[in-house]
Amino acid sequence: MIPFLDLKQINQRFTEEFEGVFTAFLNSGQYMLGPAVEDFESEFANYCGTKYCIGVSNGLDALILILKAYKLLGDLKAGDEVVVPSNTYIATVLAILNEGLVPVFVEPNKTTFNIEAGAIQLVITNKTKAILPVHLYGQLCEMEAINALALVHNLLVIEDAAQAHGAVSETGEKAGNLSHAAGFSFYPSKNLGALGDAGAITTNNKHLKNTIVKLRNYGSSQKYVNDIVGVNNRLDALQALFLSLKLKALNADNNRRRDIAKQYFLGINNAAITLPSYKDNESHVFHLFVVLVDNRDAFIEYMEANQIVTAIHYPMPPHQQKALKQFNNLSFPVSEHIHKHCVSLPISPVQTNAQTQTIITVINDYNGK
Repeated sequence: MIPFLDLKQINQRFTEEFEGVFTAFLNSGQYMLGPAVEDFESEFANYCGTKYCIGVSNGLDALILILKAYKLLGDLKAGDEVVVPSNTYIATVLAILNEGLVPVFVEPNKTTFNIEAGAIQLVITNKTKAILPVHLYGQLCEMEAINALALVHNLLVIEDAAQAHGAVSETGEKAGNLSHAAGFSFYPSKNLGALGDAGAITTNNKHLKNTIVKLRNYGSSQKYVNDIVGVNNRLDALQALFLSLKLKALNADNNRRRDIAKQYFLGINNAAITLPSYKDNESHVFHLFVVLVDNRDAFIEYMEANQIVTAIHYPMPPHQQKALKQFNNLSFPVSEHIHKHCVSLPISPVQTNAQTQTIITVINDYNGK
């Protein structure tokens, strides 16, 4: 059986180092925030090329805290509109709604699955105050054009970079340094994954950084001194230690994902399978390799019969979710088509070339029925 993602094998590469830092952590007596979190924040900020990184509890909280901080700073207020892709994971939308803001959905490009400046331009009103592009599946949005549009309309740009750790733009900047602020998830399956929930925010804005640092820790500037109404969304110190270790391997892991993706592009030759777009550069880190298939259920059953596990990211767009019933009447044909036909093929830094070639052979033998 070829797994979709073997997290155990991915993390076993670091077993000895994990055990070493855990022992040191256990003996330190410092289990909340402290040097472990501070060191990772410095390392990840340096990796992304930003001035600041704030470690937080998870990717959803990262986006919520960014929006909450901008409200405190007066850049956003309840009822403001935030442009967001209609084919994102629901967490992106939940962050907007949790802060009393209004998501305005935009259809993605049919080929890249990402939103573009031209489509965003069509929905901007005097209530629009921010754009929240999602680097879906690990591929960067056209941030240069989006930022230029935002500048004209005086809009905030906030990256959902939960799937794009290490992706590099054509101008050399990494995900997390292509906007006013960015939210990252370190959910275990991400390209940079913790061994539990974890997240981070990157920014070059000192005022935003200072506000979020307070917000994540009860609104406190120092122990028992609370300046604002905050929350408890701190990055776990042990996860910070694990992430610091795994960060060293991120570039190599991303390159391995690209290698596998290139094998798929060169090897898959089946008219029933629509491959994703790829510019053959570092702007895609292939968190997921997503193809489109007309008869998805039949394809998944076929793959399983051939001992290959696939996944669906995601089976239902946000506007069709029961939790978002206020949007159920909307129609986004491009997104709905993607969600109906998308299948994620196995891809990970521990997947072997032999496994990849087996997957290619099995897919090429699929008759599309």
